[in-house]
Amino acid sequence: MPEICVGERRWAVPTGSNLLDALNEAGLNVPYSCRAGSCHACLVHCLEGQPADALPEALALDKHAQGWRLACQCRVVGDLRVAVFDPLQDGIPARVSALDWYGDVLRLRVRPERALRYQAGQHVLLWNGSIARPYSLASLPGEDDFLEFHIDCQRPGLFCDKARSLDVGDVLRLGELRGGALHYEQDWHARPLWLLAAGTGLAPLLGILREALRQGHQGDIRVMHVAATAQQHYLTAPLAALAVEHPNVSVEFIVAEQLQAWLQGLRLSSRHTVALACGAPGRIEEFARRLFIAGLPRNQLFADAFVDRAPP
Repeated sequence: MPEICVGERRWAVPTGSNLLDALNEAGLNVPYSCRAGSCHACLVHCLEGQPADALPEALALDKHAQGWRLACQCRVVGDLRVAVFDPLQDGIPARVSALDWYGDVLRLRVRPERALRYQAGQHVLLWNGSIARPYSLASLPGEDDFLEFHIDCQRPGLFCDKARSLDVGDVLRLGELRGGALHYEQDWHARPLWLLAAGTGLAPLLGILREALRQGHQGDIRVMHVAATAQQHYLTAPLAALAVEHPNVSVEFIVAEQLQAWLQGLRLSSRHTVALACGAPGRIEEFARRLFIAGLPRNQLFADAFVDRAPP
């Protein structure tokens, strides 16, 4: 049987074992979230030997060439020497600068120890102690001197439970920065732009909205936020202020019980419309289905689904 070596520890596992499971069954507590290669929480560094990687394209070519792998996507087929991601050594320290609660949504702002280059719509791995989760950035690079995250704490969870006890001045760590599926293109400047958010899917779309306005977007921008109840809409005042300041921006707030009727009423003003959607997979599917029926070409919808933590 192949052997895995981490530091001074060495143990044998059955050939074909999932690397993430093998590491965690040995008590190494490698974090994970989606188990689908999307969140990058389970990043490990293969120092010797190579596992069978089912999704090599999930990492940048240079990072993959350096030996970094997503443990959830790897099978052990030979001896491996692995280093797990250590947030204290490999992560970027970031100090909490602001904590604002909107019901069960925490708006968290942190200032990293060094500048982080990113684009609106990207997401980053956020470490709180030994617990890591990927979160989208709501901040705007070049204008904000902080990184902003929107954390849905409605349901219990290891990260959310620890987030509730955060104080200004606490230090978190930043890990892997990911591109994500959402972005703004200058070529869209004259086209209608629809931003459809469900829950904290508003976070990356808020950054993209501000990026579009910074770049002088000329087409109409329609922002739509879906929440279970009216009380769960958040950042309503800042969004309304942007709509007042920019005549081409409109903002709509929809509660879940009204969603189907609202979707039925969607009409495209132009087949050149570009739509960006973010939220839970079920909501993304509802948005996509209706937009296709309304005539939006499939290659003009960009979507980023928030995936709940997968079972081991």
